[in-house]
Amino acid sequence: MNKKRLAIIGSGPTALYLLKHISDNSIQLQNQIQSISIFEKGKHMGMGMPYNPETTDKYNLANISSEEIPKLPQTFADWLRTQKKQVLKKWNITQFPIEDSEVYSRLALGQYFHEQYQLLITKLKDSGFIINELIDHKVIDIVIEDNNTEVKVIIENSKTYEFDKVVIATGHHWSAEDEPQRGYHASPWPIQKIIPKEDEYFNFPIGTLGASLSAFDVVTSLAHRHGIFKKTKKGLVFHLHEKANGFKIILHSAQGWLPHLQYEQEEPMREIYRHTNREEILSLVGSNGFLTIDTFYDKICRPALIEAFKKDRKKETIKLLQNPKFTFEEFITLMSKKHEYVNSFAGMEKEKKLALNALKNNQPIHWMETLDDLMYCLNYHTELLSAEDHLFFRKEIMPFQMNVVAALPINSANVLLAMHKANCIDLVEGKVTVIDADKNDTETKIEIEKENGTVKTASYKMFINCSGQEKVEIENYPFPSMRKFGIIQKARAQFKRKPNFKKLDNPDIEKDTFYKNKRTFLFTGGIDIDPTYKVIRKNGTSEDKIHDITFTHTSGCRPYSYGLQACNATSSIVVDSWIILDKENSDSKTSVENITKLYEEDGTI
Repeated sequence: MNKKRLAIIGSGPTALYLLKHISDNSIQLQNQIQSISIFEKGKHMGMGMPYNPETTDKYNLANISSEEIPKLPQTFADWLRTQKKQVLKKWNITQFPIEDSEVYSRLALGQYFHEQYQLLITKLKDSGFIINELIDHKVIDIVIEDNNTEVKVIIENSKTYEFDKVVIATGHHWSAEDEPQRGYHASPWPIQKIIPKEDEYFNFPIGTLGASLSAFDVVTSLAHRHGIFKKTKKGLVFHLHEKANGFKIILHSAQGWLPHLQYEQEEPMREIYRHTNREEILSLVGSNGFLTIDTFYDKICRPALIEAFKKDRKKETIKLLQNPKFTFEEFITLMSKKHEYVNSFAGMEKEKKLALNALKNNQPIHWMETLDDLMYCLNYHTELLSAEDHLFFRKEIMPFQMNVVAALPINSANVLLAMHKANCIDLVEGKVTVIDADKNDTETKIEIEKENGTVKTASYKMFINCSGQEKVEIENYPFPSMRKFGIIQKARAQFKRKPNFKKLDNPDIEKDTFYKNKRTFLFTGGIDIDPTYKVIRKNGTSEDKIHDITFTHTSGCRPYSYGLQACNATSSIVVDSWIILDKENSDSKTSVENITKLYEEDGTI
């Protein structure tokens, strides 16, 4: 067998875990891979955008603790314990001892990843792989010519490299269009663009679209430049600088929610098959080729949640779940209502006391981590869902997961509550639409629509979109030749029956549909991939030479892939697929083989 030259585009956490899984399986892969070339457009290998000093501020906290980070050569907490205190202080780490369950600065996490990357590179070299590190090499195109088995990778200066296999792991992507207009920022990144100069203050309200973790990065970065936080016997207190009069942050949230707080977990690592297995999932696929969310809920979620609520001693919820007529949608509505408060900050204060007590007494919230595992599992099988269920996942499940199950570190909650008591932050409920501006406008105007239909307007000198990066649609895919020559296609899902667009909540959905062979399909966003993350060509076949494991490219197929644990799982799936293909005379069918076969036979590609 000819050994392959492998290229990895990007060197952030997803690429880092890909390298780890290659290293862990080096014996099996040595006869497949000769060399590994890693392309990094920036100046720091192994960090990734959220953890990079060029994009992140020392006051921005990670939202994950050491015990939740998938295994690398060294744990994050152990690595921090080896650092000198003056170095830790640069990362705003001043509390000791270092705890495995605590969250720390994202800059510290970035440096940790960088050093773990270097350890893995050394291990791979020692295992016999040729490693080429191509720093400051921005890839602008990837080309496969019809009668050529090689893949060409083209960098910014037009230099071309040739490979046998390419894995795209570019991570977050913010384009030049994100530059501010009329005080509007399409993202908070790089965070430095919204930080005032030394001795300069924003003496006016600043708006954010979203009240999620990205919005709290804006809050912490700006708050530390406009005042000081002091620890008192009554808790953290914020004092606004006397020259910063008028500074305030207004968080805009469609539901008027602040996220739930960090909670104690029995199993801090998410697992795809904790409550089921691949055989059971495949057995639930109907004769029409679809796995329905209702079936997944009834057969897998319902029993697992009942057991979780038994541990949480929630008898009323158990009774509801034991009723076969109690639907998944009703469950989401019920648990969402428990999260709603008349005043979200007062609710957070109350929840903080409960969370601290639970953490102190080692009392996990079993239903939350169980549901998170279940949706994480479903995420890796969404090629089996119909378009109807994709819409349900997008409209009901994702907002619930991100607003109710997503965990905000308690330290971040302390900052928010201190600022609220100082009247320097507020939360406004309602769906926000940014109004197209006149050329003469100097401020960003928005419309705020509440659930009852009332609409108000507001204007901001600075307004920052913190809703997270949207899917990168095929029109904006960063490698134009792949789009031009049909190496990729739009992600899609088939409707079980011809849709009645008038009954769908969003009339714009009709624009995202197309018809083929008397069937109706929905474009779900981003590009299409098979279960092993090979890109799918326009003719419906998987391209063996290219995997794309970038979440913003593939979230139409994998809507709940996010965070470091998903980086680990995704890269593991890719490496496992290489090992499986290399095994000869294997009679056993694996999850990848089974799901791929089903995916190809059910007519959804």
